Amino acid sequence: MYLYLNENPRTLYLVANNQRRNSPSRVLVFRAAPDSSCQTVVEFLFKDQIDLTNAVKLTSRIVKGCLGLISIAGEMFLAVITSATEVGNTRPSSPTAESVCQIHDVGFFCLTSSIWDDSLTSGDPVANPGYIDQNDAYYQTSGSSTPAPEHPCQPLRKLISTGTFYYASDPQWDISSRFQRRVSCTEPWDSSIFDERFVWNEYIIKSLMDFRERLDPKERTELDQCQFIVLAIQGYVGVCTLALPAPPTNGTPAVATLSLISRLGWKRAGTRFNTRGVDDDGNCANFVETETVFSTDQHCYSYVQVRGSVPLFWEQQGLQTFGHRIQITRPQASQPAFDRHFAGLVEEYAAVHAINLLGTKENEAALTGAYSRHMKSAQHALGDTIGLTSFDFHSAVRIGGHESVFRDIRRLETVVDNMDKFGFAMADAGTNEIITEQKGVFRTNCLDCLDRTNFVQDILSRTALEQYLMHIRREWIHSSSLWTNHAELWAENGDALSRIYAGTGALNTSFTRSGKRTLAGVLSDATKSVSRAYINNFQDKGKQAAIDMFVGNLSTQRQVTIFDAIHDSVRVALENRLPEYSTTKQCTVFIGTWNLNGRPPPSESLLPWLFPRPNNPEPDMFAIGFQEIVPLTAQQIVQTDPEKKRIWEEKIIDTLEHRPNKKSSYILLRSHQLVGTALLILVKKELTAVIRNVEATSHKTGLRGMSGNKGAVGIRLDYHDTSFCFLTAHLAAGHGNVVERNADYRTIVNGLHFLKGKNIASHQNVIWLADTNYRIDLDNERVRTLASMDDFDALLAADQLRRAMDERAVFEGYQEGPLLFRPTYKYDLGTDNYDTSEKMRVPAWTDRILFKGNGLDVAVYSRAELRCSDHRAVFAIFRAEVRIIDHVKRAALSKLLLESVTSTAPGEKLDEKLAGLTFTTEEPELPPPSSDDGAWWDDLEHPNGIVVPLISKKSPYEQIGNPFDSSSESLLSSSPSSSEEELYHALQAPIAPVQPTATRRAPPPPPPRAAKHASESDS
Repeated sequence: MYLYLNENPRTLYLVANNQRRNSPSRVLVFRAAPDSSCQTVVEFLFKDQIDLTNAVKLTSRIVKGCLGLISIAGEMFLAVITSATEVGNTRPSSPTAESVCQIHDVGFFCLTSSIWDDSLTSGDPVANPGYIDQNDAYYQTSGSSTPAPEHPCQPLRKLISTGTFYYASDPQWDISSRFQRRVSCTEPWDSSIFDERFVWNEYIIKSLMDFRERLDPKERTELDQCQFIVLAIQGYVGVCTLALPAPPTNGTPAVATLSLISRLGWKRAGTRFNTRGVDDDGNCANFVETETVFSTDQHCYSYVQVRGSVPLFWEQQGLQTFGHRIQITRPQASQPAFDRHFAGLVEEYAAVHAINLLGTKENEAALTGAYSRHMKSAQHALGDTIGLTSFDFHSAVRIGGHESVFRDIRRLETVVDNMDKFGFAMADAGTNEIITEQKGVFRTNCLDCLDRTNFVQDILSRTALEQYLMHIRREWIHSSSLWTNHAELWAENGDALSRIYAGTGALNTSFTRSGKRTLAGVLSDATKSVSRAYINNFQDKGKQAAIDMFVGNLSTQRQVTIFDAIHDSVRVALENRLPEYSTTKQCTVFIGTWNLNGRPPPSESLLPWLFPRPNNPEPDMFAIGFQEIVPLTAQQIVQTDPEKKRIWEEKIIDTLEHRPNKKSSYILLRSHQLVGTALLILVKKELTAVIRNVEATSHKTGLRGMSGNKGAVGIRLDYHDTSFCFLTAHLAAGHGNVVERNADYRTIVNGLHFLKGKNIASHQNVIWLADTNYRIDLDNERVRTLASMDDFDALLAADQLRRAMDERAVFEGYQEGPLLFRPTYKYDLGTDNYDTSEKMRVPAWTDRILFKGNGLDVAVYSRAELRCSDHRAVFAIFRAEVRIIDHVKRAALSKLLLESVTSTAPGEKLDEKLAGLTFTTEEPELPPPSSDDGAWWDDLEHPNGIVVPLISKKSPYEQIGNPFDSSSESLLSSSPSSSEEELYHALQAPIAPVQPTATRRAPPPPPPRAAKHASESDS
C-alpha cells in the first residue's frame, strides 16, 4: 500500500495495493477534526471515490500497514510501517499461512501540520535488520554533525525500529496468542480478538479497532483483507527449517519447522533499573511468554513457558554498578498484588510452577525469602495450582560449571513431576484438531529474568521437546541439526530480550550456542556487563519515556479518538452521570509532621501525637513526615544512614500496635527518605487490597538542587478511584530568606515527578506536611508575649507564609486549618520554654499542614506536646471523600445510552434525550405524605417506627466551602482566637428539642444529613 497527501484540507490517504493477494481496491482516509489535536475523521472508501490527481506520495517506500494514531506535543500523527522483512512461516503445513514479519522502520506522518513532512523521509538509513553485539540500536546516533530539529516522534521511531517488533504478515492468524489458545477457540476468526497482554500498539490502534467494529460485516472483511491495521508484538521470533530422517519408504527426508516466539508483555513495560517487580494489578516487569513450536506435515507441537520479575514491590534506586542495592518498598503490602499476579496466570494457563534462580547474596536472599513467604500465603487461596522451587544458579555454576546446571535442573523432583503433569500441546497439522493440551507452565525468574532465566528455559524447552519426540519419532532425538538449531534459537532469543530490557546481549549465550564455556565468551560477558552498567544508569530514562509514550502510560497523554457523533455524545453523557455508576465513602486520614532535630525516638509515648482524640474513629491512613531525621552533616548528605528511618518506623509501628483499645492493625505501606526528610504512609491492613499505584519520589533543593539537605519527599496512591499525594518538605532556613523559601516551593512543584508523567497537580487530593521554615515578622519579645497570651490573630497577621499565600507567591489554591495553637519553633530541649540560647530565635509556626482537594475536610488541626526536639509535632485529622466506580454498572449505562441514541427519532434532540434517560437504581420510591389520619412511619412495614434511612450522596462537582465558615447564630462564630478547648466544649451544648404538636407516636430520628456539621470538627 502507499501513503498520499492532499492539502486544503490536509488529508492522508492509505491506498491498498489491489494486486496483493486479491485485496479489495480500498482507501483509508485520515484528516484531523476541526480544532482538535486528538480527534480525527476516518473514512473507508473505494479507490474510485477519491481523486489523487494532485496528491503527493509522502514516502517512496511501500507501506506495510498502520500501527495507529498518536497525539504528541499538540500534533496528531499516523504511524505506519515503512520497512519490514519476512522472518518465515512458523507453520508451513497449516491450513492458513502463519508468516511473521520483523519491523525495521516506521514513519510518523502529521495530520495537523506540514512542518514535519520532510523530517522522516530525508534518506535516513533503514535500521539494521540484524543485531550487533554491542548496545541496543535505540542508543545509536547518526553521524550528522549538524542535527536538524528532532521530530516529536523520533524517540518512538527509534524504539520501534530496533528490530524487536513483529507482526503477522498473513490475514487470519493472531501472532499475539499462543498456538493452543488459537486452535481451541470455537468462534470464527476475528482480528479484534487477541491477547491484549502482548499487543504493544494496543493504545494507539484502539481508535481504529473501534472504527472497524462500527463497520458493517462486509466492509469489516474488506478492511481485514487489505491489512490496513497491524497488531505488533515485541520480543523475538526465530524460524528455521530442517530435514530430519524419515521412514525408509522413498528415502525422502521429512521437513520440519522449528520456531521460537517470545512475546513481551507491555502492561509493566520498561528498562532494567526503571521497572522492577509488580504493580497493583499483578502485572510484573519483563514478563515474557515464550513458545517453542515444532511443525511437520502431520502434527504441530507447542510448548509454552513464562518469565517475569519477582512479583513483589521492589526497586533499585540511585547509581547501580555491579552490586545490586535492592529495596523491597512495600514489604507488608505486596500480598494482594502477588495474589492477583498468580491468579491471572492460573486463569490463563491452568497451573503455574515457579522456578526461582536467585542466589544467597544478601539482596537476592531477601527477595527469595519474601517470595517464599508470599507463595505460602497465596497457596491458601490457589491451592496446588501454584508452587515454587528455588535453585541457586550461581552456586551450582561455582561448584560444577554450567554443565552441572543442565543435569541438576532435569533431576529436580518438582521439575520432573510438573513436566509430566503439564505436558505439551499437540494438534493435527491439517485440521488443527487438538490431540493433547498443555495443562500448566513453568514461570522462571532470576533478578533481571535475562541470562540465568534464558539458560534454564532453554533446558526446559529441550526436555519437553524430547518428551514429544519420544512419542512421535524417537530417532529424531539424536538429530544433531535439530538441537543445534534449537540452541541457536534460544541464544538469539536471550540476546534479543536482553537488548530490550538491559541494552546489551545476554550473558552465557556462548555456552547456550556451543555447550562450552570459552575465553572469548567470558570476555564478551565482561564487556556486556560494563556496557549494561553505563546504559542502565545513564541512558535508559529516555528510552523509558518513549516506552511510556508508546503504551499510553503518561498521565498527560490524551488518546486519539475517531470522530463519531453518537459515541462522542454518549461519552459526554456518561461523564455527566458519574454519580449513577459510582458511590462515595468517608475515610479518615491522620497527617503528622515533626522536625526531629536529629534526635532518636523518645522514651515518652507518641500516643498524644498519633491518637490525640481517642474517642474519634481510628484513621484509615497515617501520613507522617519527618525533617532532620538525621543530623544534617556533610557525611549524612553524601551518604545518608537509613538506620534512623528504620528505628523511627519501628517506633511508630510499635506505638500503633500496642495502643489501648486497639480495633485495627496497621501496616507500613511505603516509606521514602531524602537525607533528613522522610515520609511514612501506614494504612489499615484490610485496605491494602483497595490501595493501588503507590509510588515514591524526591527532589533536592539544597545548593541549587545538588544537595539533599533541603528538599521534598512525595508519596502518591490511589484509594479506590481517588488519588492522593502526600508531600513532606524542608525549605530554606533563616528568618529573612522568604524569597529562597518561595523558590524552593516552586522548584519542588516544577521538579518533583512520579512515574508515567504524573506530578503534584495530577492528583485530586494533595497534602503538604512540612517544615516550611516561614517565620513571624515581629520582634522577638512581641512574639513571645502574644504567644503567651494566645493572641493568635496578631501573630497570624505577621506570618510570612500567610502573606506569601495572599500574594499568590506560594501554595496557590491551598487551604490551611485555623492556627489555634502556639508557634511550634524553637524550644529548649525537654522544656516548654522558647529558645533561651545565645541566638534567641523568634518563635514561629514553621511546621505546617496545607491541603488542596474538594474531597478533604479538616476536622482537627493542632500540635502535640512532645519535648524531645526543639520543634513541637503538628497533626491534622482529615475526613476525605473517596469515590468507588462500579465498572459493570458504568458499562451497562453506556450500553443503555448507546442503544437510546441509535434509536433517536428524526427531529428529537439528542442532548435532551440523553439527559432524560433514567437508569435503574437501588433506591426505593419515597413514601406517601403523612396526614392527621396516618403517618408513613407507622405501618406494618415499619414496626415501632423503625426506618432504615437513605443517605444522600453529595455530587462530586459540588464545591465544598471553607469548613470553618459558620452562620452568625452558630456557637462557632466567636473570635478565631478562642482556644481549641473552648470550641470543643461549645460544640457539646445541647440543642433544645422541638415539642411535637400531635399526640400520635413520635417519628423516628431523621436520617443523617449529608452535609458536614461544624459540630463534627473536633469531637
